[in-house]
Amino acid sequence: MKRVKEMLRVKGHDVWTIAGDATVFQALELMADRNIGAVLVMDGDSLAGILSERDYARKVDLRGRSCQDTAVDEIMTRRVVYVYPDQTAEECMALMTDKRVRHLPVMENDRVVGVISIGDVVKAIISEQEFLIEQLEHYISGTPHRSRRLGSLA
Repeated sequence: MKRVKEMLRVKGHDVWTIAGDATVFQALELMADRNIGAVLVMDGDSLAGILSERDYARKVDLRGRSCQDTAVDEIMTRRVVYVYPDQTAEECMALMTDKRVRHLPVMENDRVVGVISIGDVVKAIISEQEFLIEQLEHYISGTPHRSRRLGSLA
């Protein structure tokens, strides 16, 4: 089972953040520049919230507010759902499905060490399934092969 720490090793530990007193427009610019769907809102070193494209669409755009006059902390999601590095991709998928979120900050020792998205989780699960299918095909056919993961004969 792939774990969050392995997903971060592949995608990197980059975390894009913004202050709560920044404007929603500034947050949207950051998300567009970095091609991301959410940005973490920080209060110093502490995670204060998360702002997603969904927050913008539902709390600014649909309500006729101005993104240039609205502060991030007015519309951010304050109750942030997060995970730890040792959690599995399957646990993340279940949490994302249950809580209806697409981005999960990764916390370690009360510090943000990364962010994973639904795309990262799906990619990890598909990769794991492809590996298992390959293993089963070789087992059924009885042909030895070099394992991609272990680098040895299976």
